[in-house]
Amino acid sequence: MRPADGVHLFRDTCNVYVLVRDRDAVLIDFGEGAVLDHLADFGADRVTDVLVTHHHRDQVQGLHRAVAHGARIWVPPVERDLFDKVDAHWQQRPIHNYYDLRQDRFSLLEPVPVTGTVPEYRTRRFGGFDITTVPTPGHTLGSVSYLVDVDGRRLAFTGDLIHSAGKVWSLAATQWSYTALEGVKATVFSLYELGARAPDLVLPSHGDPIDEPRAAFDLLERRLRAYHDSRHDRPWDARGQWEHPFERLTPHLLRNTTSFATSYVLLSDTGGALLIDFGLDMIVNLPTGDDRSSRRPWLPSLGPLRRDFGVDRVEVAIPTHYHDDHVAGFNLLREVEGTQVWSAGAVADVLATPSRYDLPCLWYDPIPVDRVLETGRPVRWHEYELTLYPLPGHTLYAVAIAFDVDGQRVVATGDQQTTTWQPGERAEVLNLQYKNRFRIDDFTRSAALYRKLRPELMISGHWEPRRVDDAYLDLLEEKGAELARIHRELLPLSDVDFDAEGVGAWLRPYQVTTGPGVPFGVEVEARNPFADADEVTIALVVPAGWRAEPATATAEVPGRATETFEFTVTPTGTACRRARIGADLTVGATRFGQHAEALVDVR
Repeated sequence: MRPADGVHLFRDTCNVYVLVRDRDAVLIDFGEGAVLDHLADFGADRVTDVLVTHHHRDQVQGLHRAVAHGARIWVPPVERDLFDKVDAHWQQRPIHNYYDLRQDRFSLLEPVPVTGTVPEYRTRRFGGFDITTVPTPGHTLGSVSYLVDVDGRRLAFTGDLIHSAGKVWSLAATQWSYTALEGVKATVFSLYELGARAPDLVLPSHGDPIDEPRAAFDLLERRLRAYHDSRHDRPWDARGQWEHPFERLTPHLLRNTTSFATSYVLLSDTGGALLIDFGLDMIVNLPTGDDRSSRRPWLPSLGPLRRDFGVDRVEVAIPTHYHDDHVAGFNLLREVEGTQVWSAGAVADVLATPSRYDLPCLWYDPIPVDRVLETGRPVRWHEYELTLYPLPGHTLYAVAIAFDVDGQRVVATGDQQTTTWQPGERAEVLNLQYKNRFRIDDFTRSAALYRKLRPELMISGHWEPRRVDDAYLDLLEEKGAELARIHRELLPLSDVDFDAEGVGAWLRPYQVTTGPGVPFGVEVEARNPFADADEVTIALVVPAGWRAEPATATAEVPGRATETFEFTVTPTGTACRRARIGADLTVGATRFGQHAEALVDVR
């Protein structure tokens, strides 16, 4: 079948589309790979590139043949690990007592090398064709579609997003977590995303070409919304959510009501926009898993931002802290919009080198920072002046962002405090997580900062904006003092003071990748938990046959202070995964044991 001039359909375990120009072919999906035996039928001598819509085996199970053929393999960014690192996925994927229902086990059985990932929201030339990649989650979280203009017609290669008018290839694939309908909602949003690009012909992975896309999309949307509403008390306003994601807090300050965590937009009269946090836009819920393919950054809210608020460029994004739900979209913003990331120094280091840290909620990829901002010093962006202040509590690596907009003093607080509803009461909760490096007096310090800044409006990462008055500032001071008092009552701090974290050493980097016999450096930050100065000794613990230089290090450290020790570790010539090294802490005559560890891959 030939859907368009130079475009052919080959039926295999899925539909494989063959785009031919000058006897070179580009393939959309690959199936078993039998298409390689029929290239001459399509007027092609070789395949230069294979573009994959999603990771399922029926799309890609023969990819080893494409590699042997010499074709370049391009895969969706969110799903790359399910191609060239799928062996690690099979080793790590829970198989007992799991609630993660994504069809990620419908993945390749063995890894295949890939050339790279396709550039979402952008057009790149593959072979003789200019191909645009559009994120279209639904059938899988990381699915993409490809748009190609041929002879004045726009072709959309949609994978398994849609099978035919009003139908999907699999409803089971749209259930990503227990009882939820994330993939159903994502499919509707993806239909909107594709519909806005007005394809003339839709070419699915299963089924026949769809020559009336608008009617097919509308019918599927109605049926999917009916399915969703059958399981809820109130109908879902999908179109309203998609087209109007922003709440206007002031004429120049917007709140994205669809994002996780909540992001905010500061509007300049120049047409520029500054984002405070930008994690998972237009969220349909979080899958249960925590692997790379369980998180989907994309940019659907930027369309309404331009259409409704006169924005022509997203210039800057600033994080309140490093957590993935606040920064997941930063790299995509940079790649697609040219957005610069500005950050306070302590947050910037975690973003840029996440493997150094043993912290929860780290994003998978380094996020380079274009401009490191000094806390306490105002920075100008167009008509606004913003000042970042250290805001430890929820995490040590966080800031409050203060600015004036439309005559109001606003402070962005990230996830510092939360409002939770209990039956019959509203409780203000100080959002501490010990693993984020919470310290006993952090919330008394943040309460003092708020008192100094006197904001009229507080905006946070997951809760409604809050008007601030003296009673609320008093409440935060009382709760901060109460929290500190409770910790001092419960912990033996007069004898041994490891603060709230309860540990006395931190080993960095936490994750190391090196080669057999190739040395690497580590540092250990160690704490003297006693009131008086004393000798702190760190003995580095390494696997048998490895060398640590020096084996131990000692320094005089003031009371309740820290010192950093540096070591060089040389592994053996044997490859291994997640070998453990440790930092054994002794202070004076007191042995505290192996308080810190790091993980080493030798490849």
